[in-house]
Amino acid sequence: MVVHRGPNDGVTMPETETKPPARLERRGGTALITLSGPAFCSGAVLSTLVASADGRFDDVIAVYEGFLRVRRSPLPTIAAVNGPAVGAGLNLALACDVRTASTSARFESRFPALRLHPGGGHTWLLERAVGRQRATMMNVFGEALDAAAALQAGLIASVHSPDALVEETVELASRATELDREYVEAVTATLRTAEETPEHAGILDLETRRQRWSTGRPDFIAATRALQERITGRERGSR
Repeated sequence: MVVHRGPNDGVTMPETETKPPARLERRGGTALITLSGPAFCSGAVLSTLVASADGRFDDVIAVYEGFLRVRRSPLPTIAAVNGPAVGAGLNLALACDVRTASTSARFESRFPALRLHPGGGHTWLLERAVGRQRATMMNVFGEALDAAAALQAGLIASVHSPDALVEETVELASRATELDREYVEAVTATLRTAEETPEHAGILDLETRRQRWSTGRPDFIAATRALQERITGRERGSR
C-alpha cells in the first residue's frame, strides 16, 4: 500500500479515515507504507494541535487512531521512511512491524519542543523499538536520529539511497508473497503477542498450539517432502 499525499506533509483527521490494508485472500503478503513528497510524515497539522488547546481534542485522537489501524493490520507492515518522521508521524513508522529508511530520513519525537505530552502510545512504541534510555533522550532531551543513528539504535532495519528506497523495500516485502496468508498472519500475530508477553513461559503454549497447527497444513507437508528429496538426492550423488 503506497500512500500519496499533497504538498502538506502533516496529517489531518480525514486523511486517517481510511480502511486498513486489504487482506490477501489466497497468498501471504506485506502491507508497504510510504508517503510521497520530501517528508515521510510530520505528524498532526498545526491547526489541529492549536484547536486542541481550545478543548477540541477529537481530531488529535482521530489522527492517532488512523495510525493504530496500521498496527492492527493482520499482515506484517513495512514503513519505507523517505524523509523526516516527526511527532505523531513517528508513531506511524513505529506502528509498522519493520522500518526501512533513505539516507535523508530523520526521526524526531519533537513533543518536548512543543511542550506537548507524547500521545497515541508513542512512549510504549518507541521504548520497545530503541529502549528506555534512547526513548528518554528523544522525549525529554529532544534528540533526533538521522538514518545512520536510527540503524545503530535498531529503530530501522536498513538504509538505502532515496532513489532506491521503495524498490529495495518492495523487494523485501515480496519475500512474503509466496507464503500462505494464514501462515503469515499467524506468525505476525505471535510475534506481536511475544512482544507484550513478559515471561518466556507465557509464549510457549501459544507457539506449541500454532506450530502443531502448521504441521498439518499442505504447505508444510510439501516443504518437508521437498527437503527430504533434496537430502536424498545429495546422499545419492555423494556415493
